[in-house]
Amino acid sequence: ISAFTGSPPEETTGRGTGIDDETLKLKVNVVVEALELHEPNPKDPLGVLAQIGGLEHAGIAGVILTGAVYGIPVILDGVVSDSAALVARALAPHSTGYVIAGHRSAEPGARIVLQSMELEPLLDLNMRLGEGTGGLLAVPLVQAAARTLEEMATIEEIGIG
Repeated sequence: ISAFTGSPPEETTGRGTGIDDETLKLKVNVVVEALELHEPNPKDPLGVLAQIGGLEHAGIAGVILTGAVYGIPVILDGVVSDSAALVARALAPHSTGYVIAGHRSAEPGARIVLQSMELEPLLDLNMRLGEGTGGLLAVPLVQAAARTLEEMATIEEIGIG
């Protein structure tokens, strides 16, 4: 997130599962050191992914890109999928149009990503665990919106006006 947004690790790195202050400082320092060591270039998204990303980031970025190719929306859920969306956007800017922010994670980095991508989350439940629960809760909302767009009659169709 810091590599793609320019935000400092102190702002993008959160407590995750609820780590204490000392562990948070260690976690932030690991991010700082990784950025200093690798000097990732956001104009080289595959390089950033290889240098400081994980296989989960690569896999999720691939899902987002595939969704964009086939016109299938992908619901983001939390900081890991949000950060993978930054990779997808750097590879194919139009892919942003195929992601939906399922919820606003309590993780600070997730909020930075959503702002950067100009995505408004469907839910804000103050969740931080990356178990897919926020995205899962957003699925019925997305399905209902799609059905409404597909099935709702227009004013002209029902003869009003």
